[in-house]
Amino acid sequence: MKETTRHIKRSIISSDIKRNKYIYLMVLAVVVWYVIFCYVPMYGTVIAFKKYSVGLGIFKSSWVGIDNFTAFFRDVNSWRIIKNTLLISIYDILWGFPAPIILALLLNEVKNKFFKRTVQTLTYLPYFISTVVVCGIIVDFTSSSGLINQLISSFGFEKTNLLSQSGLFRTIFISTNIWQSIGWNSIIYLAALSNIDPGLYEAAVMDGAGKWKQLIHVTLPGLTSTIMVLLILRMGSIMSIGFEKIILLYNPLTYETADVISSYVYRRGLLNADYSYSTAIGLFNSVINLLFLVGANWLSKKYTENSLW
Repeated sequence: MKETTRHIKRSIISSDIKRNKYIYLMVLAVVVWYVIFCYVPMYGTVIAFKKYSVGLGIFKSSWVGIDNFTAFFRDVNSWRIIKNTLLISIYDILWGFPAPIILALLLNEVKNKFFKRTVQTLTYLPYFISTVVVCGIIVDFTSSSGLINQLISSFGFEKTNLLSQSGLFRTIFISTNIWQSIGWNSIIYLAALSNIDPGLYEAAVMDGAGKWKQLIHVTLPGLTSTIMVLLILRMGSIMSIGFEKIILLYNPLTYETADVISSYVYRRGLLNADYSYSTAIGLFNSVINLLFLVGANWLSKKYTENSLW
């Protein structure tokens, strides 16, 4: 009986592969990319438990156990960079996550196609601008002689380099992140809005519901699953802030609020060649992200019945 069942399963799989062979070939390229660039390098995490030497290699380097992790938590900079990473991520979720949802809801109500497409194009464009170019624009605009300071000085305030003030770094970083990504991130919400049954809106109108009640009782429930899945994924990267934009904008004057885990790893791992220590920090970072992802998925599944698994 078991052999018959296995034979049936194999024949089903075989026929499915033959029927969709080109789709599987397309998927194969993605799988190979992930294996080469994501799974194969994972063996290198053993460096976190060793005193790695380039000359000796990974396997011949001496084993030090959790010494690198202990050194990180004893480091005077550790709690500062953990705090900065969490605060920037939390602020980005609070302000940046709802922004594309609001934009999608507003665009969904626009009836003039030309105006709608113009707004979409203008909001999509910043996403395709190089990070280096964006940071160059930010540096120019926030410099003592930049446009923002020119506007500030017209109201009687003193000109100052805004990026040299640690208290303003997070505001500048998060607001420019929103500007860069709001249009691109709204695409998936616009797609979700287009899948909501128009009959639900017609029924709501017949029941006397205005635009606000339609939003509350039809639109938002239709977006709930999409919002929750994307929020879970965002929570899974709460400790991962790319170092590229950070290192292009920060300076020693703003380390107190701008230095995050990725920028610290960049300085210790690449500039100081302390590979074991930086790998330990990266591994710690990944474990915390995994815990956030699992926790967010569990809470979402329990209270909203939406989850990744």
